[in-house]
Amino acid sequence: MSGQQPVLTARFWRTRRSAAVAGILFGILLLVAMVMMRVALGDSGLEALPSDAHRRGMIRSSLHLVPFAGIAFLWFIGVIREQLGAVEDRLFATVFLGSGLLFLASLFAGAAVTSSMLAMFEVQHVDPDLWRYGQDNAQGLFAVYAMRMAAVFTIAVSTASLRASALPRWVSYVGYVVALGLLFAPGEQRWIQMLFPAWVLLVSAVILLTPPAHPAPDADTPAP
Repeated sequence: MSGQQPVLTARFWRTRRSAAVAGILFGILLLVAMVMMRVALGDSGLEALPSDAHRRGMIRSSLHLVPFAGIAFLWFIGVIREQLGAVEDRLFATVFLGSGLLFLASLFAGAAVTSSMLAMFEVQHVDPDLWRYGQDNAQGLFAVYAMRMAAVFTIAVSTASLRASALPRWVSYVGYVVALGLLFAPGEQRWIQMLFPAWVLLVSAVILLTPPAHPAPDADTPAP
């Protein structure tokens, strides 16, 4: 039995364009949703929402983009796992898949809580205690849990890419920097949270523009 490590070949990268397109869609959709959310909230936060229907409309529009971003991210996860194939390490594969799914779960849960909070404006009197409870839940789900899982996902992808030589090394190093920012940045630093979809967008663009590092010979061509 040979001790030589398997390398990525064109066979493992036959759907790399699918991964790139899915990652680009996720990055663009989530970035647009996050920017719309930040602009709608502004410096005044949630306190200005009851009297500003335009801001509430922007938040609703941003929330409508979240499910489509999640679908694209789920496709991105699946295609990346299929591409890695035999070179995928079980430890990093488990962390990669688990953190990605937990990120999606936290993102969807935070979006659902925010949608419920917006629905509270349809009634005449909003319970302030219930409002603060929903605000803390939405903030915790997205700014803390989703972003921490995004950091773990970034670390797992960067490490797997280094081990498999699947991406240029500088992309993985940028991923480590992004992961540190997502792990340790306070939840109030909302603009830092945009680093994750921006990094996925970068990875996807590199995958789309960079040919496989180890082209495989045609299966019908006999070995010399």
